[in-house]
Amino acid sequence: MKPSMHVLSAEEEKNIVQEAVKLLENPGIVISNTECLNLLLDTGARVDLNAKTASIPEHLIHSALENCPKEFSLFNLKGDPAVNYGSDRTYYTPGSSTLYILDSQTQKSRDVVTNDLVQFIQLVESLPQIDAQSTAMVPSDVPEAVKDLYRLYIALCYMTKPVVTGIFRKESWEVMKEMLVMAAGGENALKKKPLGIFDICPTSPLAWSDTSCQNLLDNARAGIPIQIVPMPMAGATAPVTLGGTVVQHAAECLSGIVIAQLACRGAKIVWGGSAAIFDMKHSTAPMGAPGTWLIASAYAQIGRSLGLPTQAYLGISDAKIVDAQSGMESATGALLGSLAGVNMISGAGMLAYENCQSPEKLILDAEMIAAFKHFSKGIQFRDDPLSLGIIRDVGTAGDFISHEHTFKWFKEEFHYPSAVIDRQPINTTNKGNYISAWTRAQNRRQELLRSTPEPALPSDVRDELKKITSRAARSEGMDLLPPLPGHSH
Repeated sequence: MKPSMHVLSAEEEKNIVQEAVKLLENPGIVISNTECLNLLLDTGARVDLNAKTASIPEHLIHSALENCPKEFSLFNLKGDPAVNYGSDRTYYTPGSSTLYILDSQTQKSRDVVTNDLVQFIQLVESLPQIDAQSTAMVPSDVPEAVKDLYRLYIALCYMTKPVVTGIFRKESWEVMKEMLVMAAGGENALKKKPLGIFDICPTSPLAWSDTSCQNLLDNARAGIPIQIVPMPMAGATAPVTLGGTVVQHAAECLSGIVIAQLACRGAKIVWGGSAAIFDMKHSTAPMGAPGTWLIASAYAQIGRSLGLPTQAYLGISDAKIVDAQSGMESATGALLGSLAGVNMISGAGMLAYENCQSPEKLILDAEMIAAFKHFSKGIQFRDDPLSLGIIRDVGTAGDFISHEHTFKWFKEEFHYPSAVIDRQPINTTNKGNYISAWTRAQNRRQELLRSTPEPALPSDVRDELKKITSRAARSEGMDLLPPLPGHSH
């Protein structure tokens, strides 16, 4: 039996969904995209084209939910299924779009440059505990208009695992789709075996920007999976009550599902989010707060009750350095997300709310994730009866360690971390001269970067990706892309 938890009763689940449906009827949703409004108008929904608002009727919501696949996979660049959304498994990926990196030498945050993202992607590839890549950081050494597509270009050049990405501008999507099609081997191949998923965020409360709406339409029609990520803040852009925020989150997710299914019936959708409380004292959105954990656990439960795959931003710390606070907040949030049955937990490596990535924290988080994956297996009933035979065989002498039963099962029953986790006995001759978790992670980072995996895509495909990205960069006044390690730029 897999360990699990619920934060809502069945009746509370029902009430939240019912209230969300009523919100979409009245006051409705703001939609700053004419094509989306016309799609809704054609269904008979009440639409005000001047005010850019739509009232979505209940039957349209239920119809859209019925058309959503309950399960689908993301594939790696070798063509193998790597992430199974909708299963009972929890997968992990770094968060996305941080502007800063915690420098491994100075332990201070600074702007991200291309090589930082390259090395981060290489680390994710080297850490088997992390299931998917993400366009984790935003390099500062390329023009603003190409930052989103440039991140995907770098990821595709170095990754094998599937990728979680997203756009900042409408104009970037066609370029990013072209890159994904090139990497997959064609449009049909990309539809059949999607190797990426786009995070698409509504604007709280109850609004969709022109860019996000267009992204919903484009991805749905191209057969590229969509992760809807509402970001309501309890007490700021959503009701201060946690339950009220969960209702608003559900309404925002449901509205995105309707738009995507109107664009293409059967569009692959994940019920995701990055909701948080609003800290009235510091004017921040803490991801390491118990209120944030409760909101995420609740909306994941709502998504599962609707039969949808789920995602949440968890495993993130509000600390600015990798310290005890970082470990406490990250471990608690990620464990609760795993117990809540979230399919994809985003946030490995993240600090400072969602603003900074740390390679060392990524490595420590990978150890945390490995432990959670083992814990999630629960207690296995290996023997029947469980213990009568072995205990009677060993007797009161108690020498279990040399018994063949122990040799048979100890590797299955116990989790053994890497040397990043210190489990060595106290050494009295060492006089307390132990190294910190940060230093062990730093050493591991250097070790991993000395033997990074080979890129999955052949050089000719990477050359084509370079041409696509260079063309976009030149249109924004950048003649040469920053050099990439191992590439001829």
